[in-house]
Amino acid sequence: MNTQPLHPVGLKSQAVNFQATPPLSLYIHIPWCVRKCPYCDFNSHEARGEPPEQAYVDALVRDLELALPQIWGRKVYSIFIGGGTPSLFSGEALTCLLTQVRMLLPLAHDAEITLEANPGTVEAARFAAYREAGVNRLSLGIQSFNDTHLRALGRIHSADEARRAIEMAQRNFDNVNLDLMYALPRQSLKQALQDVQTALSFAPQHLSCYHLTLEPNTLFAHQPPPLPDDDASSEMQNQIETLLAAHGYEHYETSAFAQPKRRSRHNLNYWQFGDYLGIGAGAHSKLSFHDRVMRQARYKQPQAYQGALEQGSPVQDEYLLGKGDLAFEFMMNALRLNGGFDETLFQERTSLPLLLIRNELAEAVKRGLLSRDGQHIAPTKLGQRFLNDLLEIFLAPKN
Repeated sequence: MNTQPLHPVGLKSQAVNFQATPPLSLYIHIPWCVRKCPYCDFNSHEARGEPPEQAYVDALVRDLELALPQIWGRKVYSIFIGGGTPSLFSGEALTCLLTQVRMLLPLAHDAEITLEANPGTVEAARFAAYREAGVNRLSLGIQSFNDTHLRALGRIHSADEARRAIEMAQRNFDNVNLDLMYALPRQSLKQALQDVQTALSFAPQHLSCYHLTLEPNTLFAHQPPPLPDDDASSEMQNQIETLLAAHGYEHYETSAFAQPKRRSRHNLNYWQFGDYLGIGAGAHSKLSFHDRVMRQARYKQPQAYQGALEQGSPVQDEYLLGKGDLAFEFMMNALRLNGGFDETLFQERTSLPLLLIRNELAEAVKRGLLSRDGQHIAPTKLGQRFLNDLLEIFLAPKN
Protein backbone atom coordinates (compact mmCIF):
# COMPACT_ATOMS: atom_id res chain seq x y z
CA MET A 1 0.00 0.00 0.00
CA ASN A 2 1.45 3.58 -0.98
CA THR A 3 1.50 6.25 1.70
CA GLN A 4 -0.07 9.67 1.82
CA PRO A 5 1.41 12.75 0.12
CA LEU A 6 3.74 14.92 2.15
CA HIS A 7 2.78 18.38 3.36
CA PRO A 8 5.47 20.86 4.49
CA VAL A 9 4.78 22.31 7.92
CA GLY A 10 6.60 24.77 10.13
CA LEU A 11 8.68 23.43 12.98
CA LYS A 12 7.02 25.92 15.34
CA SER A 13 3.74 24.00 15.17
CA GLN A 14 5.40 20.75 16.21
CA ALA A 15 4.84 19.94 19.88
CA VAL A 16 4.33 16.28 20.71
CA ASN A 17 5.52 13.97 23.44
CA PHE A 18 5.13 10.23 22.91
CA GLN A 19 5.14 7.91 25.89
CA ALA A 20 5.61 4.95 23.52
CA THR A 21 6.16 4.78 19.79
CA PRO A 22 3.56 3.06 17.56
CA PRO A 23 4.08 -0.39 16.02
CA LEU A 24 6.56 -0.43 13.13
CA SER A 25 6.24 -1.97 9.67
CA LEU A 26 8.65 -2.12 6.74
CA TYR A 27 7.63 -1.29 3.18
CA ILE A 28 9.96 -2.31 0.33
CA HIS A 29 9.34 -0.85 -3.13
CA ILE A 30 10.41 -2.62 -6.32
CA PRO A 31 9.60 -0.13 -9.09
CA TRP A 32 9.72 -2.13 -12.33
CA CYS A 33 6.83 -3.61 -14.29
CA VAL A 34 6.47 -5.17 -17.73
CA ARG A 35 4.05 -2.50 -18.93
CA LYS A 36 2.52 0.55 -17.28
CA CYS A 37 -1.25 0.15 -16.90
CA PRO A 38 -3.30 3.15 -18.08
CA TYR A 39 -4.98 3.61 -14.68
CA CYS A 40 -1.81 3.28 -12.56
CA ASP A 41 -0.44 6.29 -10.67
CA PHE A 42 2.04 4.33 -8.54
CA ASN A 43 5.77 4.81 -8.87
CA SER A 44 6.35 2.14 -11.51
CA HIS A 45 8.64 2.06 -14.52
CA GLU A 46 8.58 -0.24 -17.52
CA ALA A 47 11.54 -2.59 -17.44
CA ARG A 48 13.78 -2.47 -20.50
CA GLY A 49 14.94 -6.04 -20.48
CA GLU A 50 15.70 -7.79 -17.20
CA PRO A 51 15.54 -5.52 -14.12
CA PRO A 52 18.90 -5.09 -12.30
CA GLU A 53 18.11 -7.51 -9.50
CA GLN A 54 21.38 -7.75 -7.61
CA ALA A 55 22.27 -4.07 -7.90
CA TYR A 56 18.84 -3.09 -6.64
CA VAL A 57 18.87 -5.59 -3.77
CA ASP A 58 22.26 -4.18 -2.76
CA ALA A 59 20.75 -0.68 -2.90
CA LEU A 60 17.81 -1.71 -0.71
CA VAL A 61 20.13 -3.22 1.87
CA ARG A 62 22.27 -0.07 1.89
CA ASP A 63 19.11 2.04 2.23
CA LEU A 64 18.04 -0.01 5.25
CA GLU A 65 21.50 0.26 6.82
CA LEU A 66 21.42 4.05 6.51
CA ALA A 67 17.95 4.17 8.09
CA LEU A 68 18.79 1.98 11.09
CA PRO A 69 19.62 4.87 13.47
CA GLN A 70 16.06 6.18 13.03
CA ILE A 71 14.45 2.90 14.12
CA TRP A 72 17.15 1.46 16.34
CA GLY A 73 15.89 -1.28 18.66
CA ARG A 74 12.31 -1.23 17.35
CA LYS A 75 10.69 -4.54 16.39
CA VAL A 76 9.16 -4.89 12.93
CA TYR A 77 5.75 -6.59 12.86
CA SER A 78 5.08 -6.76 9.13
CA ILE A 79 6.81 -6.40 5.77
CA PHE A 80 5.12 -5.50 2.49
CA ILE A 81 7.01 -5.83 -0.80
CA GLY A 82 5.13 -3.75 -3.35
CA GLY A 83 5.60 -2.14 -6.72
CA GLY A 84 5.67 -2.07 -9.66
CA THR A 85 5.72 -5.81 -10.02
CA PRO A 86 7.91 -7.36 -7.31
CA SER A 87 7.32 -10.82 -8.79
CA LEU A 88 9.59 -9.84 -11.67
CA PHE A 89 12.42 -10.53 -9.21
CA SER A 90 13.59 -14.10 -8.77
CA GLY A 91 13.24 -16.20 -5.67
CA GLU A 92 17.01 -15.98 -5.20
CA ALA A 93 16.86 -12.18 -5.15
CA LEU A 94 14.02 -12.21 -2.61
CA THR A 95 15.91 -14.74 -0.45
CA CYS A 96 18.99 -12.53 -0.45
CA LEU A 97 16.94 -9.45 0.41
CA LEU A 98 14.91 -10.99 3.24
CA THR A 99 17.99 -12.67 4.69
CA GLN A 100 19.67 -9.27 4.96
CA VAL A 101 16.53 -7.71 6.42
CA ARG A 102 16.45 -10.37 9.16
CA MET A 103 20.11 -9.76 9.93
CA LEU A 104 19.57 -6.00 10.30
CA LEU A 105 16.17 -5.81 12.01
CA PRO A 106 14.52 -7.47 15.01
CA LEU A 107 11.61 -9.12 13.21
CA ALA A 108 8.62 -10.41 15.16
CA HIS A 109 8.55 -14.23 15.11
CA ASP A 110 5.08 -14.20 13.50
CA ALA A 111 5.69 -11.23 11.20
CA GLU A 112 3.37 -11.02 8.21
CA ILE A 113 5.49 -10.83 5.04
CA THR A 114 3.47 -9.95 1.94
CA LEU A 115 4.59 -9.92 -1.67
CA GLU A 116 2.58 -8.35 -4.48
CA ALA A 117 2.55 -10.53 -7.58
CA ASN A 118 1.05 -10.49 -11.05
CA PRO A 119 -0.63 -13.61 -12.45
CA GLY A 120 1.62 -13.88 -15.50
CA THR A 121 3.09 -17.29 -16.26
CA VAL A 122 6.68 -16.25 -15.47
CA GLU A 123 5.78 -14.78 -12.09
CA ALA A 124 3.52 -17.67 -11.06
CA ALA A 125 6.32 -20.16 -11.69
CA ARG A 126 8.28 -18.47 -8.89
CA PHE A 127 5.68 -18.78 -6.12
CA ALA A 128 7.31 -21.78 -4.43
CA ALA A 129 10.66 -19.94 -4.33
CA TYR A 130 9.00 -16.92 -2.72
CA ARG A 131 7.57 -19.15 -0.01
CA GLU A 132 11.03 -20.60 0.60
CA ALA A 133 12.41 -17.05 0.83
CA GLY A 134 10.10 -16.36 3.77
CA VAL A 135 7.09 -14.70 2.15
CA ASN A 136 3.97 -15.95 3.96
CA ARG A 137 1.25 -13.87 2.30
CA LEU A 138 0.74 -13.37 -1.43
CA SER A 139 -1.30 -10.56 -2.95
CA LEU A 140 -2.33 -11.24 -6.56
CA GLY A 141 -3.28 -8.38 -8.88
CA ILE A 142 -6.15 -10.11 -10.69
CA GLN A 143 -8.38 -7.04 -11.36
CA SER A 144 -10.86 -9.03 -13.50
CA PHE A 145 -11.60 -12.51 -14.85
CA ASN A 146 -12.99 -11.05 -18.07
CA ASP A 147 -10.52 -10.93 -20.97
CA THR A 148 -12.23 -7.91 -22.55
CA HIS A 149 -11.93 -5.92 -19.35
CA LEU A 150 -8.35 -7.07 -18.77
CA ARG A 151 -7.42 -5.72 -22.21
CA ALA A 152 -9.20 -2.45 -21.47
CA LEU A 153 -7.15 -2.14 -18.27
CA GLY A 154 -3.90 -2.82 -20.11
CA ARG A 155 -3.23 -5.98 -18.12
CA ILE A 156 -0.78 -8.44 -19.66
CA HIS A 157 -2.36 -11.61 -18.25
CA SER A 158 -5.48 -13.46 -19.39
CA ALA A 159 -8.41 -14.71 -17.33
CA ASP A 160 -7.12 -18.29 -17.66
CA GLU A 161 -3.68 -17.22 -16.43
CA ALA A 162 -5.35 -15.53 -13.47
CA ARG A 163 -7.14 -18.74 -12.50
CA ARG A 164 -3.99 -20.83 -12.86
CA ALA A 165 -1.99 -18.32 -10.82
CA ILE A 166 -4.50 -18.49 -7.97
CA GLU A 167 -4.30 -22.28 -7.95
CA MET A 168 -0.49 -22.14 -7.86
CA ALA A 169 -0.56 -19.50 -5.14
CA GLN A 170 -2.86 -21.59 -2.98
CA ARG A 171 -0.59 -24.61 -3.34
CA ASN A 172 2.22 -22.57 -1.80
CA PHE A 173 0.50 -20.11 0.56
CA ASP A 174 -2.29 -20.39 3.10
CA ASN A 175 -2.82 -16.62 3.11
CA VAL A 176 -3.73 -15.16 -0.29
CA ASN A 177 -5.26 -11.81 -1.21
CA LEU A 178 -6.92 -11.15 -4.57
CA ASP A 179 -7.15 -7.61 -5.92
CA LEU A 180 -10.26 -6.91 -7.99
CA MET A 181 -11.56 -3.73 -9.62
CA TYR A 182 -15.10 -2.76 -10.56
CA ALA A 183 -16.80 0.07 -12.46
CA LEU A 184 -14.53 -0.84 -15.38
CA PRO A 185 -14.90 0.47 -18.95
CA ARG A 186 -18.28 -0.72 -20.32
CA GLN A 187 -18.70 -3.14 -17.40
CA SER A 188 -22.22 -4.24 -16.49
CA LEU A 189 -23.47 -5.05 -13.00
CA LYS A 190 -23.73 -8.72 -13.99
CA GLN A 191 -20.09 -8.75 -15.15
CA ALA A 192 -18.87 -7.06 -11.97
CA LEU A 193 -20.64 -9.66 -9.84
CA GLN A 194 -19.32 -12.49 -12.02
CA ASP A 195 -15.77 -11.36 -11.24
CA VAL A 196 -16.46 -11.48 -7.51
CA GLN A 197 -18.25 -14.84 -7.76
CA THR A 198 -15.28 -16.29 -9.63
CA ALA A 199 -12.94 -14.99 -6.95
CA LEU A 200 -15.17 -16.50 -4.25
CA SER A 201 -14.97 -19.90 -5.94
CA PHE A 202 -11.32 -19.98 -4.78
CA ALA A 203 -12.23 -18.98 -1.19
CA PRO A 204 -9.28 -16.59 -0.75
CA GLN A 205 -8.48 -15.44 2.77
CA HIS A 206 -8.71 -11.78 1.72
CA LEU A 207 -10.22 -9.73 -1.08
CA SER A 208 -9.54 -6.13 -2.03
CA CYS A 209 -12.27 -4.65 -4.24
CA TYR A 210 -11.41 -1.24 -5.66
CA HIS A 211 -13.58 1.18 -7.58
CA LEU A 212 -11.67 2.21 -10.72
CA THR A 213 -10.84 5.90 -10.43
CA LEU A 214 -9.23 8.19 -12.97
CA GLU A 215 -6.08 9.37 -11.21
CA PRO A 216 -4.21 12.48 -12.40
CA ASN A 217 -1.17 11.95 -14.61
CA THR A 218 -2.40 8.62 -15.96
CA LEU A 219 -3.35 7.67 -19.49
CA PHE A 220 -6.97 7.16 -18.41
CA ALA A 221 -7.06 10.69 -17.00
CA HIS A 222 -5.94 12.13 -20.35
CA GLN A 223 -8.05 9.75 -22.45
CA PRO A 224 -11.03 8.75 -20.28
CA PRO A 225 -12.65 5.44 -21.23
CA PRO A 226 -16.46 4.99 -21.16
CA LEU A 227 -17.21 4.14 -17.52
CA PRO A 228 -20.43 3.19 -15.71
CA ASP A 229 -22.23 6.22 -14.30
CA ASP A 230 -22.37 6.98 -10.58
CA ASP A 231 -25.67 5.19 -10.02
CA ALA A 232 -24.46 2.05 -11.81
CA SER A 233 -21.14 1.96 -9.97
CA SER A 234 -22.87 2.58 -6.63
CA GLU A 235 -25.16 -0.38 -7.29
CA MET A 236 -22.09 -2.51 -8.12
CA GLN A 237 -20.56 -1.54 -4.80
CA ASN A 238 -23.76 -2.31 -2.87
CA GLN A 239 -24.25 -5.72 -4.42
CA ILE A 240 -20.56 -6.68 -4.14
CA GLU A 241 -20.64 -5.86 -0.42
CA THR A 242 -23.86 -7.85 0.03
CA LEU A 243 -22.46 -10.85 -1.86
CA LEU A 244 -19.23 -10.91 0.14
CA ALA A 245 -21.07 -10.57 3.44
CA ALA A 246 -23.26 -13.54 2.48
CA HIS A 247 -20.07 -15.58 2.03
CA GLY A 248 -18.74 -14.67 5.49
CA TYR A 249 -16.30 -11.93 4.51
CA GLU A 250 -15.93 -9.06 6.95
CA HIS A 251 -15.96 -5.65 5.29
CA TYR A 252 -13.49 -4.10 7.69
CA GLU A 253 -12.03 -1.28 5.58
CA THR A 254 -13.27 0.82 2.65
CA SER A 255 -12.02 -1.64 0.01
CA ALA A 256 -10.95 -4.64 2.11
CA PHE A 257 -12.83 -7.86 2.91
CA ALA A 258 -11.46 -10.72 5.00
CA GLN A 259 -12.35 -14.11 6.29
CA PRO A 260 -12.43 -14.22 10.13
CA LYS A 261 -9.01 -13.37 11.63
CA ARG A 262 -7.50 -12.83 8.16
CA ARG A 263 -7.27 -9.04 8.06
CA SER A 264 -4.11 -7.60 6.53
CA ARG A 265 -1.92 -6.77 9.51
CA HIS A 266 0.38 -4.58 7.46
CA ASN A 267 -2.40 -2.43 6.04
CA LEU A 268 -4.13 -2.29 9.41
CA ASN A 269 -0.97 -0.68 10.76
CA TYR A 270 -1.32 2.07 8.14
CA TRP A 271 -5.00 2.63 8.92
CA GLN A 272 -4.37 2.69 12.67
CA PHE A 273 -1.67 5.31 12.10
CA GLY A 274 1.24 3.09 12.99
CA ASP A 275 4.79 3.77 11.85
CA TYR A 276 6.46 2.45 8.72
CA LEU A 277 9.87 2.70 7.19
CA GLY A 278 9.80 2.71 3.40
CA ILE A 279 12.90 1.72 1.45
CA GLY A 280 13.34 1.65 -2.30
CA ALA A 281 12.75 4.10 -5.13
CA GLY A 282 9.87 6.45 -4.28
CA ALA A 283 9.08 4.81 -0.94
CA HIS A 284 7.50 6.92 1.80
CA SER A 285 8.05 6.65 5.55
CA LYS A 286 6.21 7.86 8.63
CA LEU A 287 8.33 7.61 11.77
CA SER A 288 7.57 8.71 15.32
CA PHE A 289 10.16 9.78 17.88
CA HIS A 290 9.56 10.85 21.47
CA ASP A 291 9.13 14.52 20.46
CA ARG A 292 8.21 14.55 16.77
CA VAL A 293 6.66 12.72 13.83
CA MET A 294 8.54 12.75 10.54
CA ARG A 295 7.62 11.91 6.98
CA GLN A 296 10.15 11.08 4.28
CA ALA A 297 10.05 10.40 0.56
CA ARG A 298 12.87 8.78 -1.38
CA TYR A 299 13.86 9.65 -4.94
CA LYS A 300 11.36 8.14 -7.39
CA GLN A 301 13.48 7.35 -10.43
CA PRO A 302 15.49 4.16 -9.85
CA GLN A 303 18.70 5.68 -11.24
CA ALA A 304 18.30 8.86 -9.19
CA TYR A 305 17.55 6.76 -6.11
CA GLN A 306 20.64 4.61 -6.54
CA GLY A 307 22.77 7.65 -7.34
CA ALA A 308 21.57 9.41 -4.19
CA LEU A 309 22.43 6.34 -2.16
CA GLU A 310 25.99 6.55 -3.44
CA GLN A 311 26.06 10.17 -2.24
CA GLY A 312 24.98 9.12 1.25
CA SER A 313 21.19 9.46 1.46
CA PRO A 314 18.28 8.36 -0.74
CA VAL A 315 15.84 10.77 0.98
CA GLN A 316 14.62 13.54 -1.30
CA ASP A 317 12.04 15.16 1.01
CA GLU A 318 11.68 15.19 4.77
CA TYR A 319 9.06 16.97 6.88
CA LEU A 320 7.87 17.18 10.44
CA LEU A 321 4.13 17.00 11.02
CA GLY A 322 2.39 19.68 13.07
CA LYS A 323 -0.65 19.20 15.29
CA GLY A 324 -3.17 19.87 12.54
CA ASP A 325 -1.42 17.50 10.16
CA LEU A 326 -1.26 14.75 12.77
CA ALA A 327 -4.94 15.06 13.67
CA PHE A 328 -6.10 15.06 10.05
CA GLU A 329 -3.80 12.26 8.91
CA PHE A 330 -4.88 10.08 11.83
CA MET A 331 -8.54 10.59 10.93
CA MET A 332 -7.86 10.14 7.20
CA ASN A 333 -6.52 6.67 7.93
CA ALA A 334 -8.58 5.52 10.92
CA LEU A 335 -11.94 6.49 9.39
CA ARG A 336 -11.30 4.08 6.52
CA LEU A 337 -11.94 1.35 9.09
CA ASN A 338 -15.66 0.58 9.09
CA GLY A 339 -15.44 -0.46 12.73
CA GLY A 340 -13.70 2.78 13.66
CA PHE A 341 -11.30 3.05 16.59
CA ASP A 342 -11.13 3.38 20.36
CA GLU A 343 -10.87 6.98 21.50
CA THR A 344 -7.64 6.26 23.36
CA LEU A 345 -5.94 5.34 20.06
CA PHE A 346 -6.01 8.96 18.90
CA GLN A 347 -3.75 10.10 21.74
CA GLU A 348 -1.58 6.97 21.56
CA ARG A 349 -0.77 7.52 17.88
CA THR A 350 -0.64 11.35 17.76
CA SER A 351 0.29 12.21 21.40
CA LEU A 352 -2.48 14.83 21.18
CA PRO A 353 -5.64 15.09 23.29
CA LEU A 354 -8.91 14.21 21.56
CA LEU A 355 -10.18 17.60 22.71
CA LEU A 356 -8.12 19.07 19.88
CA ILE A 357 -10.80 17.96 17.41
CA ARG A 358 -13.88 18.14 19.66
CA ASN A 359 -15.65 20.66 17.41
CA GLU A 360 -15.00 18.60 14.29
CA LEU A 361 -16.21 15.43 15.98
CA ALA A 362 -19.39 17.18 17.09
CA GLU A 363 -20.01 18.47 13.55
CA ALA A 364 -19.50 15.00 12.03
CA VAL A 365 -21.92 13.46 14.56
CA LYS A 366 -24.45 16.23 13.92
CA ARG A 367 -24.34 15.52 10.18
CA GLY A 368 -24.91 11.80 10.73
CA LEU A 369 -21.50 10.82 9.37
CA LEU A 370 -19.96 9.65 12.64
CA SER A 371 -21.08 7.74 15.73
CA ARG A 372 -19.50 8.27 19.15
CA ASP A 373 -20.36 6.65 22.49
CA GLY A 374 -17.63 8.05 24.74
CA GLN A 375 -15.29 5.12 24.17
CA HIS A 376 -15.46 4.40 20.45
CA ILE A 377 -15.63 6.45 17.26
CA ALA A 378 -16.77 5.00 13.94
CA PRO A 379 -18.14 6.18 10.60
CA THR A 380 -21.85 5.55 10.15
CA LYS A 381 -23.12 3.84 7.01
CA LEU A 382 -23.65 7.33 5.62
CA GLY A 383 -20.10 8.29 6.62
CA GLN A 384 -18.72 5.20 4.88
CA ARG A 385 -20.57 6.12 1.70
CA PHE A 386 -19.48 9.77 1.83
CA LEU A 387 -16.03 9.32 3.32
CA ASN A 388 -14.55 12.34 1.55
CA ASP A 389 -17.25 14.58 3.01
CA LEU A 390 -16.50 13.15 6.45
CA LEU A 391 -12.76 13.71 6.10
CA GLU A 392 -13.21 17.29 4.90
CA ILE A 393 -14.55 18.16 8.34
CA PHE A 394 -11.16 17.27 9.85
CA LEU A 395 -9.05 18.85 7.12
CA ALA A 396 -8.24 21.99 9.09
CA PRO A 397 -8.93 21.30 12.78
CA LYS A 398 -8.86 24.34 15.02
CA ASN A 399 -7.32 24.27 18.46
